Amino acid sequence: MSIEVPSGPPTHPTFGPLAQRALAGEAPDRDEARAILAASDEDLPGLLQAAYAVRRRRWGASVKICVLQNARSGLCPEDCNYCSQSSISKADIDTYQMMSRSELIAGAKRAAAEGARRYCMVTSGRGPADRDIDHLCQTTQEIKSEFPDMEICVSLGIMDEAKAQRLADAGVGWVNHNLNTSERFHPEICTTHTYADRVSTILAAKKAGLNTCCGGIMGMGEQDEDIIELGFALRELQVDSLPLNFLHPIEGTPLGDRETTARGRALRALCLMRFLNPDADIRAAGGRERTLGEEQTLALYPANSIFVNGYLTTPGQANAEAREMVERLGFTLEDPMSVSA
Repeated sequence: MSIEVPSGPPTHPTFGPLAQRALAGEAPDRDEARAILAASDEDLPGLLQAAYAVRRRRWGASVKICVLQNARSGLCPEDCNYCSQSSISKADIDTYQMMSRSELIAGAKRAAAEGARRYCMVTSGRGPADRDIDHLCQTTQEIKSEFPDMEICVSLGIMDEAKAQRLADAGVGWVNHNLNTSERFHPEICTTHTYADRVSTILAAKKAGLNTCCGGIMGMGEQDEDIIELGFALRELQVDSLPLNFLHPIEGTPLGDRETTARGRALRALCLMRFLNPDADIRAAGGRERTLGEEQTLALYPANSIFVNGYLTTPGQANAEAREMVERLGFTLEDPMSVSA
């Protein structure tokens, strides 16, 4: 699939008007959302052009570089079918307890040196114990003392408002907790916690004054309606940051034999998320390299953010290669120390 996105304002007879409505704050309806996901490959350039018009108003041509740090790996009691760290996974991965403050701070320094705007510390497990919150609060304070403008995000599982408030008071800016999929499909991928548990964590983070990072995963066997319901749910929650992941099937997990999501389908879903969430920081997240291949540059039309240097237990695009890709396409890299999202 070779696609050239037209320059200039959107001209597609269907998607151009949707872009104008999104810019005015009006969401597509369910039928229009279905039409976006069902768009032909021939219509994809026009769809990407329209999504970029929406993306450009809030984010211009800038791209945010984000780095993940797997702060505690494996040893998780949850049964999420997609995850190599879950209790039912037989995947061959490294497992270790919480990294020390010095290790996490060293990770932040590496991220800053490579131009990352956001540093996200992720722990496996159902949710954080008080000692985990203490540890991450102290770590965040030390990172912020050296890099006051670095955006600190944590992904710790299910959490209440009191713990979220402690993180906010320490300087954490974002909490990641993905809905992953629709409420209907959630029991098919996880039974040890509910969709409502995930929503409650996002609401707790919002009440504590934290920015919310919340998205989903494509390619787990969901239907178009599940993707649409996820997009509308994220709009209703008014999430600040929206990572859309594409399943990277890992041998030893229940979803290890899934086929890779089709490139056009992945791009159409990113465009739908942009129409539904026009001002969100949308991230082409885990699995984009495997799913989109040489076409991953096209993700930057609806999305304004990417991860570099890998994910929790899977490899990703190296920072230098990602930066070259961004600049080659004519986008600009967000300055990690002077731009506030």
